[in-house]
Amino acid sequence: MVLAHVSFVNPSIDNLLHWGANNPERVLYYGEWWRVVTAMFVHVGILHLATNMWCLWNLGLLGEPLIGPFGVFAAYILSGAAGNLLSIGWGLWQGADSVGAGASGAVFGIAGVLIVLLKSPRLPIPAKELSGLRRYVMYFAAINFVIGFGSLAVGSVVKIDNMAHLGGFLGGIIFALPMVPMLGSPRPLFLIRRRVAVGTLTGVLVFFGYYLSSWSGR
Repeated sequence: MVLAHVSFVNPSIDNLLHWGANNPERVLYYGEWWRVVTAMFVHVGILHLATNMWCLWNLGLLGEPLIGPFGVFAAYILSGAAGNLLSIGWGLWQGADSVGAGASGAVFGIAGVLIVLLKSPRLPIPAKELSGLRRYVMYFAAINFVIGFGSLAVGSVVKIDNMAHLGGFLGGIIFALPMVPMLGSPRPLFLIRRRVAVGTLTGVLVFFGYYLSSWSGR
């Protein structure tokens, strides 16, 4: 975007849409479903990108040993898509033609995964340390939810896509649930459960996307 002379501090709405930002009208009425994925790679300036990548770095360091590099990638993409779909649904219900961008929905998805998986007693980590890690992730999610919904109450100039955060978080929880019993089990069993996790959340997204498409056509 910067190489194409887009501002790295404050890109315009037209710039964001051109590069793949999320938008209910373009997704539902023009069939640009790819925006559900591309929006999580588009950011509203360098500060937005930096803060999201800092959060992703910290949560990813916890997530990768639990579900592997592919698991983190799958959780990121699918939970980010879940957040963007819920944002579209909320915009449709509110009658708002909003524009959404950023990785925060996917970051919340990783947080949701960690909150579920760090509860497993089968992890080879001392219980006290495990509890501290899980509490850290829960505080992260809670504080950011408070900031997001609090910004609505005070009428903040900065618009936070709370539905993308919530959808990503719920998507992460759905992704993690099939893997809980198999943490610490032999690798073949873990890989099977990870495939189930990917398939389950993918199915949920397909059905939800179909529902939104049908709803918008009424």
